[in-house]
Amino acid sequence: MSMTFRRLGRTGIHVSRFGLGTMHLGAWGNTDTDDATALVHRALDAGINLVDTADMYSDGESELIVGKAIKDRRDDVVLASKGFFPMGSDVNRRGSSRRWITQAVDASLKRLDTDRIDLYQVHRPDPTVDLDETLGVLSDLVRAGKVISIGSSGYSAERQMEAHWVADRRGHIPFHTEQSPYSIFVRGVERHVLPTAQRLDMGVLTWSPLNSGWLTGRFRGGSEMRLEGFREMISYKFDLSKGGNQRKLHAVEQLLRLSAESGIPLTHLALSFAASHPAVSSVLLGPRTTAQLDDLLAASSVRLSNDVLDRIDEIVPPATDLNPEDVDYTPPHLQDPSLRRRSD
Repeated sequence: MSMTFRRLGRTGIHVSRFGLGTMHLGAWGNTDTDDATALVHRALDAGINLVDTADMYSDGESELIVGKAIKDRRDDVVLASKGFFPMGSDVNRRGSSRRWITQAVDASLKRLDTDRIDLYQVHRPDPTVDLDETLGVLSDLVRAGKVISIGSSGYSAERQMEAHWVADRRGHIPFHTEQSPYSIFVRGVERHVLPTAQRLDMGVLTWSPLNSGWLTGRFRGGSEMRLEGFREMISYKFDLSKGGNQRKLHAVEQLLRLSAESGIPLTHLALSFAASHPAVSSVLLGPRTTAQLDDLLAASSVRLSNDVLDRIDEIVPPATDLNPEDVDYTPPHLQDPSLRRRSD
């Protein structure tokens, strides 16, 4: 197998077509630290140079594992991390304020045992904080050398445009990247997010290309839906009383037929689909074990023909999210009715 590399937006950095996502390293997945370290080494040996983590993953344990694993190969790794979600009960240890981002980056640097983070991403939009403040502190961190490039995660196209506008007018460094969920089953970002990223020359990292395991073919109609580990925390994504998940069952059967006809395993079909969009810089793999990683790495040389991509479009039309809850971010004005109802 040979890994290809792509330009990460306008950063000048090149990243591997597949990156290593490390959410499952630590208490949320692989609790064997030595084995988790070996998994990271296996990914690097296979040509992956992008390793993505976050402070919240297993409450910081993922960053500790990653820091230890890449210690002797730090200069060969494009190291990405994220911050936003609560890191404790203190109300100020979360979000994207100047106060918290400053503390969060220092804490991540310590856990990662490094002097800089190559890509620091705001893990989710924070409507309670002005983008001027968020971009201001991120720009200061870049100028201080603690962070090399900055990105967002889960931002809508309009939020990206607003951030670009604020950066331009306030003299801040604009976001270099966006990280979004993207798979055959979660295609909503094709409508606005990916085209906007292309227009702004942003790099795009995508996560959950197997849609939390749905695109492995493991979950099928008539089989027992056994959920373990992290999947228990997101059980709503497998609740068969939801129409979106029923649609997934039907689509899985169609995709398995396409897999058999094309001679491409379903997991490889799914990974290659996510990597085929021209906006995508790198697809983040999220293996829990080395065996899982080896299976996914075998897709590195797979390229889908237009005929196969056309068949996928027939099964799940472009810009379609089969289960809207898979998107993982709902703006406050859609959650709280009072924000969309006049009181006078």
